[in-house]
Amino acid sequence: MLRALTRRLLKLLLWLILASVLLVLALRWVPPPGTALMIERKIESWGSEQPLELKRQWRPWNELPDSLKMAVIAAEDQKFANHWGFDLGAIQAALQHNQNGGSLRGASTLSQQVAKNLFLWSGRSWLRKGLEAWFTALIELLWSKERILEVYLNSVEWGDGVFGAEAAAQQHFGVGAPYLNRQQASQLAAVLPNPLRWSAGRPDGYILRRSAWIRQQMNQLGGGHYLNQLKPSYPDWWPGWL
Repeated sequence: MLRALTRRLLKLLLWLILASVLLVLALRWVPPPGTALMIERKIESWGSEQPLELKRQWRPWNELPDSLKMAVIAAEDQKFANHWGFDLGAIQAALQHNQNGGSLRGASTLSQQVAKNLFLWSGRSWLRKGLEAWFTALIELLWSKERILEVYLNSVEWGDGVFGAEAAAQQHFGVGAPYLNRQQASQLAAVLPNPLRWSAGRPDGYILRRSAWIRQQMNQLGGGHYLNQLKPSYPDWWPGWL
């Protein structure tokens, strides 16, 4: 009986693995209709007097401004073009910082944030971190860096019920995402550590200083030259339709 139960559990595990691979592969081309974080925020609002209204509109890669792409990279993950989903140096530094009694610091890459926001729930359990690592590895394996950043910019939380660059640009600056200027893009990136606490459209002194630092980092990273590193490169035998 124990052997039969073990076989069933192994089969279930294999099916779950296969399903996760197929899901991530499909999202390489299909815009995600929503995220796990959006569902979580909606459920959390059910106990309030007014349920949360979610705002999100997908913008493809070529409609997202380069200034916003670079601002997010400069603010959140400057090694994005070169790592395989995990910044081991940043993880080690964060662990050391936390062990020394400093304020709790994370070390999530953009890829890890996409994996968490798209597929998983909030929290710090070992189970969630393990699943985050699994989905991060799948995303890095099956998607290009451009696709990872495209999904990130269309899914990240930028305010109460505000998800993605288009909704954020309209909410905070009254313009569409393609029309964000460099200052506005850097202010959006500056609030990402805590978009429910800070406002990109009504920045305080800290956000203004942080956004100025982000613009400086954008220049040092090389702007368009950096973004060229994100373009997918394939061998000659790779089918063009992929």
